[in-house]
Amino acid sequence: MTTQTQSHDTNFNQAELDKFGALANRWWDPDGPQKALHALNPARLGYVAERTTLRNADVLDVGCGGGLLSEALGQEGAHVTAIDLSPELVKVARLHGLESGVKVDYRLQSVESLAVEKAGHFDAVTCMEMLEHVPDPAAIIQACATLLKPGGRLFLSTLNRTPAAFALAIVGAEYVARLLPKGTHQYRDFIKPSELAAWLRDAGLQLEDVSGLMYEPWRNAARVTRRTDVNYLACAVKPA
Repeated sequence: MTTQTQSHDTNFNQAELDKFGALANRWWDPDGPQKALHALNPARLGYVAERTTLRNADVLDVGCGGGLLSEALGQEGAHVTAIDLSPELVKVARLHGLESGVKVDYRLQSVESLAVEKAGHFDAVTCMEMLEHVPDPAAIIQACATLLKPGGRLFLSTLNRTPAAFALAIVGAEYVARLLPKGTHQYRDFIKPSELAAWLRDAGLQLEDVSGLMYEPWRNAARVTRRTDVNYLACAVKPA
């Protein structure tokens, strides 16, 4: 598989792209390998919508996968650009958009290269469940900050590097309940909120909120909570 990145764009793990690309054909199946992601999506959208105006806003979805959050943002009236480095996932996202009628500008492009083209363009940027899958998450955050307008907000979600996250997100989700394919996550790549906060500061952003994101498999749904020791969401603003 080729990634069609520019020569200076090396902030990706080919094995990770291949792993998620292999799931492309069932990405939109609510009972498929991404069942948990479908359950997380309404909670993620709600978190974003509570903190920024989406109607007629220019929004970027980084690491969009097959387009679950991208389409949800578009349904709220945002003008959505969505990028990923997996050709299989971008293709599936575009096809689903044709079926659903939700307009999203899907691009096979890195966030670093888009930052060169569209600095200061977006009212909001989302980057969900991606930072723990790239070699240099701080560089992703810096590019997202560059893409934001002054006053714009960056929304992130990732996994905390705690024993609870190892037990629930890896052992429980991948090996016991089999909610996710084995090997989806590597514990060493999980990110503590303090580390994320430091990267945000280095990028010139101000952290506004950190909240937990709890998946409840017994009802196949998720909710935003105060508990941040497994999945968590963060919101940061670019000073005006």
